[in-house]
Amino acid sequence: AFQNDSVVAGGGAIEMELSKYLRDYSRTIPGKQQLLIGAYAKALEIIPRQLCDNAGFDATNILNKLRAKHAQVG
Repeated sequence: AFQNDSVVAGGGAIEMELSKYLRDYSRTIPGKQQLLIGAYAKALEIIPRQLCDNAGFDATNILNKLRAKHAQVG
């Protein structure tokens, strides 16, 4: 098992920030466009999720940490 699952800047950081921005923006739009933008935001998280999976980490846990970090910064 891995001993260190720290969150550091790098692969997937831009996609997570864009995802956060799009999720926030989608909450300001009514109708189907809100769903489309939300789906695009979710799709951007595939990249960091795949990086977590490839590294052998628990992707759900790491992505939750990443979302929290991005919420603090921006």
